[in-house]
Amino acid sequence: MTSPRFPAPPPRRSSAVGPLVGLAVLGLLVAVLVAVSSTIGERGTRGDALVGADVERGAPATQAAPLGADTDLEAWAADVAGRTGIPARALAAYGAAELAQRAATPDCGLSWATLAGIARVESHHGELGRAELDADGVPRPRIVGVPLDGSDGVREILDTDDGRLDDDPVYDRAVGPLQFLPATWERYGADGNGDGVRDPHQIDDAAAGAAAYVCADDRDTADGPGWWDAVLTYNHSGDYARLVWAATDRYATASTVPSAS
Repeated sequence: MTSPRFPAPPPRRSSAVGPLVGLAVLGLLVAVLVAVSSTIGERGTRGDALVGADVERGAPATQAAPLGADTDLEAWAADVAGRTGIPARALAAYGAAELAQRAATPDCGLSWATLAGIARVESHHGELGRAELDADGVPRPRIVGVPLDGSDGVREILDTDDGRLDDDPVYDRAVGPLQFLPATWERYGADGNGDGVRDPHQIDDAAAGAAAYVCADDRDTADGPGWWDAVLTYNHSGDYARLVWAATDRYATASTVPSAS
């Protein structure tokens, strides 16, 4: 990909039952960003450049102030969207996921900014290429990764969901704005919008699933080492974690600065 949005992408990992887009696929992040589903067509560019932070592993990420339980998420998202450049629809999903996960695992200390940082690197908040988030929080066209078919830089992962989530009955593919593998979604998938369906293509559900994943194993994401452990479990690459760190820091910092009038 020649888009200026990212520096050279870090390697991607893969595991049929482990991290969201897997644990050990070298080059899959390149594959996902360069060649997501053929329905997307040519890559467009969205937003400004994101460069990984020059920080050591374990350095604490900037934390946004915790959202209050009575936060009007629609109003909050509309305000913070102007400060951060994140689509308000995506922000509402990250905010809702923070509130739900803090209620479920308060010791995790999860911030919406961390979820936003991950989503920024994974799919530009569901707007990779020509994709746009619709009112229901689903990228159109859907964001689907390349087949994990054992080709150059990609580990082979045979189909685990009969193609139900990724439309591929032969190999698994990472799907949705948070790029879940089908088997990982089976374990961590959530119904973030309360419609009775767990859909990794829907951003409320995907954000809630990502929140559950990074807070698994009693992690404390408000702590420097705990934050890095969470993100590196999501993708075991230092370069990837530094990109997420930079995005998280940017969003948390910008959220405290009033929007320009």
